[in-house]
Amino acid sequence: MAVLDDVRALGTELERSYPVYVRGRLKFRVGQIVYVAFSADETVMEFAFPKEERAALVAGEPEKFRPPAQSDMRFNWVHAVLAALEPAEAREFVVDAWRMVVPQKVSRAYDLAHPGGPG
Repeated sequence: MAVLDDVRALGTELERSYPVYVRGRLKFRVGQIVYVAFSADETVMEFAFPKEERAALVAGEPEKFRPPAQSDMRFNWVHAVLAALEPAEAREFVVDAWRMVVPQKVSRAYDLAHPGGPG
């Protein structure tokens, strides 16, 4: 069962990433792009995810994942019930979301420094 503290440090350690609070919700950004956000009650983690793969993810594990609101379907975004994720799985989604918003050279440098993944 993952909790916010399982990924909070990772979000601040990733290159170019920084935390912001918007209306009481923790979000992680690179520049002005939000790549991970948490509900105010910290039960839902929303993250960047390829929209071409979103339907398969949600259909494969509907107890864990939900699509975004209808008005946000045009974005690369998905919601996850944080408690349904394992801590390592949650960290992996954070890193994958971060990869979507940083230059490839930054992502490659992370891979070289962390050959085993986000841990």
